[in-house]
Amino acid sequence: MEFKSINPYNGEQVGSYTALTQEALTEKLNRSQSAFESWRKIPLAERCRLLKKAGQVLRDNEEEYAKMITLEMGKPISESKSEVNKCAWVCDYYAENAPTFLSDESITTDASQSFVRHDPIGGVLAIMPWNFPFWQVFRYAAPTLTAGNTGLLKHAPNVFGCAQQIEDVFVKAGYPSYVFQNLIVHQDQTEFVIAHKGVKAVTLTGSEKAGSAVAEIAGRHIKKTVLELGGNNAFIVWEDADIDQAVKTAITARMLNCGQSCIAAKRFILMEGIYDEFVMKFIDAVKQLKSGDPLEDGTNIGPLARVDLADQLNKQVNESIKKGAKLLLGGHQNGCYHEPTILGDVIPGMAAFDQETFGPLAAMIKAKNIDDAFELSEKSNYGLGVTVCTKNTEKALKYADRVSDGAYFINELVKSDPRLPFGGTKKSGYGRELAKDGIMEFVNRKTVYVKL
Repeated sequence: MEFKSINPYNGEQVGSYTALTQEALTEKLNRSQSAFESWRKIPLAERCRLLKKAGQVLRDNEEEYAKMITLEMGKPISESKSEVNKCAWVCDYYAENAPTFLSDESITTDASQSFVRHDPIGGVLAIMPWNFPFWQVFRYAAPTLTAGNTGLLKHAPNVFGCAQQIEDVFVKAGYPSYVFQNLIVHQDQTEFVIAHKGVKAVTLTGSEKAGSAVAEIAGRHIKKTVLELGGNNAFIVWEDADIDQAVKTAITARMLNCGQSCIAAKRFILMEGIYDEFVMKFIDAVKQLKSGDPLEDGTNIGPLARVDLADQLNKQVNESIKKGAKLLLGGHQNGCYHEPTILGDVIPGMAAFDQETFGPLAAMIKAKNIDDAFELSEKSNYGLGVTVCTKNTEKALKYADRVSDGAYFINELVKSDPRLPFGGTKKSGYGRELAKDGIMEFVNRKTVYVKL
């Protein structure tokens, strides 16, 4: 089977990749299992040194890797470069902090000595999406490999070029053979991989449907999963907010990566008193965004990654309009390109409110008061994050318990940071990535009890 990656901007073929045969796939899985037995014995200091080197490889090859990201999924080149550098940051972070995170935890009991140690578990399969093709992989790989596990990557087929380069990062950094392997396989082989005795856990970032299917398979084989799925984040603006600053933050929160992010702000819940001002200024700001070739510096909005994604977004726009939403800007699609679109007077029951919209669509929603805003925010099957914009941060902090999402940001867009745990609730998934939480997901927290 051949997989082709296609440049969504011009339709040209970027690369062609041949799927592994069943025999070749089995050999890779077996080699991963064998590599684990030796990798786990490598001193942690050496594993950290290699991770630090991986970060340097990323920086040294920033241009090459960023270009592949942009060619395969259409992200503006400036954002692709930022993504590569963020991957280097997460490598540095775990290289510096893993010794502390993985150190023994002494616990006082009636034993002469009792503590918890952290041992690696084996091979960890990562099923990753195309929207942040490098970052999604490195935020799993950096802690997972450094803990002493081996990594197996099943990437999205439209970014297999990125997947190949990611494996090359670890090769160039000097990692032992088979510690990290890229698997060019069809999704039909997922269960075969999960069932392999060398695979001990699975992490998936993707759609709700994909997460549910993988969790069911892993559950059947009694293997742990971490799921980071969709999102429908609320961006709440109170009447006392600095509207100009809120709009500036909101533009990035919605339009970064052409809106193709699970943690993008999608529902803008605005107090009635500032609704018109915010919407007017947001429209003006969106009009300033430059659409075009994502390889050109200065481009803010490129194509969506595939034409079916643009089709789906356009369908959601039109369905919302039919139910009473007002088209304030945009609304047109041309192949993979969907122009930035703003809908006003969006209410529950419309696709733009209820569903995850993966693209440059902003839904403007009126709230009667602060309590109403949080009630509207909670009317979602997803739970990744919420932003609140206000000058009264002390008051905003008191509302943190009103939010069931995995993150609550005040005067800032919801974003991932290596130093902070990241993950969602409800249909946004479970488990946590990054920070100490991320490295703890795939270790055996082993109790050791000594009685003299």
